Amino acid sequence: MSNLDRQATPSVCGGRGFVVAEPVRELLSPRRVPLGESTEVRRLLPNLGRRMVGAWAFVDHYGPDDIADEPGMQVPPHPHMGLQTVSWLHEGEVLHRDSTGALATIRPRELGIMTSGRAISHSEESPKPHGRFLHGAQLWVALPAEHRHIDPHFQHHTDLPRVTAPGLTATVVLGSLDGATSPGPTYTPIVGADLALAHGTEVRLPLDPDFEYAVLSMSGEAHVDGVPVLPGSMLYLGCGRSELPLRAASDAGLMLLGGEPFEEEIIMFWNWICRSQEEIAQAREDWMNGSRFGEVKGYDGPPLAAPELPATPLKARGRVR
Repeated sequence: MSNLDRQATPSVCGGRGFVVAEPVRELLSPRRVPLGESTEVRRLLPNLGRRMVGAWAFVDHYGPDDIADEPGMQVPPHPHMGLQTVSWLHEGEVLHRDSTGALATIRPRELGIMTSGRAISHSEESPKPHGRFLHGAQLWVALPAEHRHIDPHFQHHTDLPRVTAPGLTATVVLGSLDGATSPGPTYTPIVGADLALAHGTEVRLPLDPDFEYAVLSMSGEAHVDGVPVLPGSMLYLGCGRSELPLRAASDAGLMLLGGEPFEEEIIMFWNWICRSQEEIAQAREDWMNGSRFGEVKGYDGPPLAAPELPATPLKARGRVR
């Protein structure tokens, strides 16, 4: 998914300098951002209080939106580099097209993961016709230096492994959880899991103490390590945890995001993750000139124009607050 903010600002992220090396409970509130013609998202990362969680660098939550009489998601062709996009749905469908020729309809609890590598472009839209409701999350994963120039590719996985306990079904989106491993490609130690909890469930989820974690609330009301987390908010948990207590005050849907703290210093600007201003300037020029990022065929409409670069110099730094 694209960052459609026309007043795009750089985010300087990465490095271990501001990683919380012990368990914390830091509740992050979203920023509301319009997306396309009829969709508004709640942006949790990057956040004024937290820029990354492991290699997870961008988190949008949207819906549930009633799009029965609306076009739904309509995101024109746009570029990416240096990252992976993860599409995750609880309701509705999203039609993905990209410049590698990939075409896929992503449905609830199926993994659509696009690895941009050196350069890719794609579009996302609600199919015609489409169902009444649209509800999901779009996430980015930063690629480390050794993999950020790999060939772009897309994968669609419809059957993902699950971990179950009384009242809990955990679908492993990326990485591994409690011995179950997703088929999605990863390039850093990372985990993403969809947690469905039944009303009244109390459970302890096993975690890796070397990872930092956050939990995004998708629906319902759940208490995460004793903190009530409502839909559209995210609780940052820090590192040093071997388990996570969860309690569902209603049927609830959560996403667990975690990974080893990202060592490298990066710049995020618009839809690119780079290491220098020169890289971003070249990416913008290439996109506006129609080179490097390829062509998305089949989308009915023009591609997005890139925002202007900021007047102040861009410099990669460590994690800042």
